[in-house]
Amino acid sequence: MGKLTQALERNSASGHQSTASVSLEPQKIQQPIETTSAKAAEEKTDKADNCFAADHWNKRLQLSTNPHSPFFESFRRLRTPILYPSSGKPPKTILVTSVVPHEGKGFICANLGIALAQGMEHHALMLDCDLRRPALAQLFGLSNETGLVDHLQDNIDISHLIRKTGQPKLSLIPSGKPPRNPSDLLDSNRMVSLIDELANRYQDRIILFDSPPNIVASETNILAKYLDGVILVVRYGTSKKEHVKKFIDTIGPEKILGLVFNAYPENKMEAFLDKKMGYGYHDYYSG
Repeated sequence: MGKLTQALERNSASGHQSTASVSLEPQKIQQPIETTSAKAAEEKTDKADNCFAADHWNKRLQLSTNPHSPFFESFRRLRTPILYPSSGKPPKTILVTSVVPHEGKGFICANLGIALAQGMEHHALMLDCDLRRPALAQLFGLSNETGLVDHLQDNIDISHLIRKTGQPKLSLIPSGKPPRNPSDLLDSNRMVSLIDELANRYQDRIILFDSPPNIVASETNILAKYLDGVILVVRYGTSKKEHVKKFIDTIGPEKILGLVFNAYPENKMEAFLDKKMGYGYHDYYSG
């Protein structure tokens, strides 16, 4: 954390605001060409789903479907070290979280899911574990009436709660209606069993868990210990370096797959991340 802390201190003191801008015009999603009759039927379903996505996705996500945009390229760069780590096997289960609220973790999780699913050989499943302030269903224009809460409280089979997002090879389990006891549900044996069940039942998918911010939900630390790795979202001007360091020390530095510096002036942090971690990020949004 020494060099990272020094970089955060220098840039925090500069007081610069992000000037990067992106177009939020809806983009047309390109479809793969299938050959067999079974694949043709799947293509027809995917096309229908993508029409749904174009109409109902949050406009912030629609830019991610354009493979020629620099916005999409940023998430491809985040995807690469996940799929092709320098050592060991690629992670199967990934926690996407932040230290404090309003840092954009839900938006980062959604876009990372899209980027993973757009790869030729990979599927992705997102699970909204932020039972206090769920965001994923709304971003994809889906209902949040049923989801993870129904499985944890009423033992509804998880396969009945999976929703198509409109992006081929990308599915979502919403959080469901906010419960009275979110901490108890996430810090339960049933949640631990669900993590194992998802990893074993859906072996062709990388599973993303969007969890509540660490500072308001201590169970995030527990979830991190059961998952393969963590993507930590740190928003410029919001997170305090001592909180970030404490979280990393608690779960273990080896768990961190990457840090996303959200809404950071790209001319400074882009160069830092390219040099130290192999990827950089532009001006993102809260979610």
